[in-house]
Amino acid sequence: MTEELEVTIMSEKGQVVIPKSIREELEIKPKTKLLVYGKGDTIIMKKLQLPDLKKEWEDIFKLMDKKELKLSNAEIQKEIKETRK
Repeated sequence: MTEELEVTIMSEKGQVVIPKSIREELEIKPKTKLLVYGKGDTIIMKKLQLPDLKKEWEDIFKLMDKKELKLSNAEIQKEIKETRK
């Protein structure tokens, strides 16, 4: 991890450039979402890592197959609708 301090400047629009070395190290690319927290004179930015929903669904269906659980598409949609209420 980069230990050297880097200086950046905020633009008139509130934009801040994250130094290239940090972007590369954290694999931050355009459209990467960042969580921003501020308190006092401190600002913390954290790379937001969203779960891979496709993989999670595949894992759920594999587990269902292993346990021989069968749900119809209608049953799945009903559960989703109930959960979202």
